[in-house]
Amino acid sequence: MKRLITTFVVFSILVNFNIVWATPTGFSGGVNNEYEYEEIVFITGEPIKFVGKYTITERERDDEKTITYYFRSLKPEDSTIDATLNKRITFVTTYNRRNDKGQTIADTVVNGRATETIQIGNDRYTLEDIQFSKSDVIDNRPASDFYAGNIKMRKIYSINNGQGKVTVDATGSNVGYQNFWGNTETQMLDYVITYDRQVTVAGAEDETSQTYDLSWQGTVKVQVSDSTTKELKYSDNEANFSSFKGGYIRVTNREIVSKYHYNLPKMIEVEYGYNVAKIENGAPHKSRRTEDSIALSKKMVPKLERLIVPKFRDTGGHWAQKYIEKLYSLDVFDEDSQFFTPDAPMTRQEFTRGIIKACNIRPTLEEKKPTYRSRNQPKEESPFKDVNVEDPDYEYIKDGVDKGIIKGASKDLFKPGDPLTRAQAITILVRALGFENKAPNPGYYTSFSDDHKIPGWAKDSIYVAAEVGLINGDEYNNVNPNKPMSRAEASAMLVRFLEFLEKDLQRDYRENIIYFN
Repeated sequence: MKRLITTFVVFSILVNFNIVWATPTGFSGGVNNEYEYEEIVFITGEPIKFVGKYTITERERDDEKTITYYFRSLKPEDSTIDATLNKRITFVTTYNRRNDKGQTIADTVVNGRATETIQIGNDRYTLEDIQFSKSDVIDNRPASDFYAGNIKMRKIYSINNGQGKVTVDATGSNVGYQNFWGNTETQMLDYVITYDRQVTVAGAEDETSQTYDLSWQGTVKVQVSDSTTKELKYSDNEANFSSFKGGYIRVTNREIVSKYHYNLPKMIEVEYGYNVAKIENGAPHKSRRTEDSIALSKKMVPKLERLIVPKFRDTGGHWAQKYIEKLYSLDVFDEDSQFFTPDAPMTRQEFTRGIIKACNIRPTLEEKKPTYRSRNQPKEESPFKDVNVEDPDYEYIKDGVDKGIIKGASKDLFKPGDPLTRAQAITILVRALGFENKAPNPGYYTSFSDDHKIPGWAKDSIYVAAEVGLINGDEYNNVNPNKPMSRAEASAMLVRFLEFLEKDLQRDYRENIIYFN
């Protein structure tokens, strides 16, 4: 049976982990893994799933990125439907990096002519024009880039070379983040589909044909999320005679999920003319609608990476053993001694090195290419009198200061060997996330029993850290802001910070949007 159809077509932007953010497979809810792509196309009030292969070519230079997507001969999952979908489109994104503001503006447009044809039965839909604009603002924070953007699109299809047209208007937004431990982008798009077509019904003998106008409008709400996370899993050593019991594996998972909610007219068979001629592909009912939801998902094959096995002699059975071993396996701690001394105070220098490594900001000297200083070029000077530029941790301290994560103990002293207080550690973590301005207006109180002991400079950070779940009070609901932190306590706090980057951000940017909106 011939059917009147309308559709909106995927524009695919696949995740590229070398650019600022990850992007879902397209602007219509399509999902993919390494082998297959699928999307929903809407046909006269009834959804149809197209599946098939796709390819991507990309080029990046300076502050511009070009990606071209090819979808060839996508077919309906239901083999009884005679249909084919082909398309090709190129996107160009330009980046305006405002280093003075710590932000980037990314603008995306369609470059050149996009091509798309959808053949279903005897009906052919051809893309005649597309207007597309997407703009994002990215806040480049030390621990994670956060961004939000807006999308506007209009597509016009011709039906059977002049028999009618379909106009698809889309308005939407996107939110996302990217850090070393994971990245997620969720797009929220609202489509309005306007369908106008003329259908001619042949008359009986000695009677002229009749032409009828078929018009309808429908909406589709699309929410699609592309998410990558890295998690640590402990693996026991099955051999009895081995130098170590087990170690951690870093598992990288990627999944794309989407949800459609559509509201389209109910298509029915209609009889016209004296000879009860039927329009095979139906016509929209005047009042009845079809409203429903569809979910899609695709997972990639996980990537496994074995990590270094810690061999400290003084952490076995300690309450913080698992935290310490995780951080050592991740190179956040790089002690070369057999002893970690978990109950010793954590120094300002040690914690600075740990947080910079935890954010995957690696300004190590060995990564730098050798440079030759001209005779007249002045030597680099340390911002602090008590931190030498030759110190192995100088680059970590300098990067922490440059990125606003840490500050000196005074104008020209860092005091690297001083014990770190809980208030200082919490403030550093909140600054790394860029959340220091999320506290309420002055005059508020935190929920901790020792709120009156919190220094004024740390109150905003402690409030925010508690609100987002980075910290909790002790058994007496005290935060103990001025208490020096042990290396074990600092390890537990750093692991919670990494879990926030790995799990909590994904929950906020994916589950809370797609599953609860």
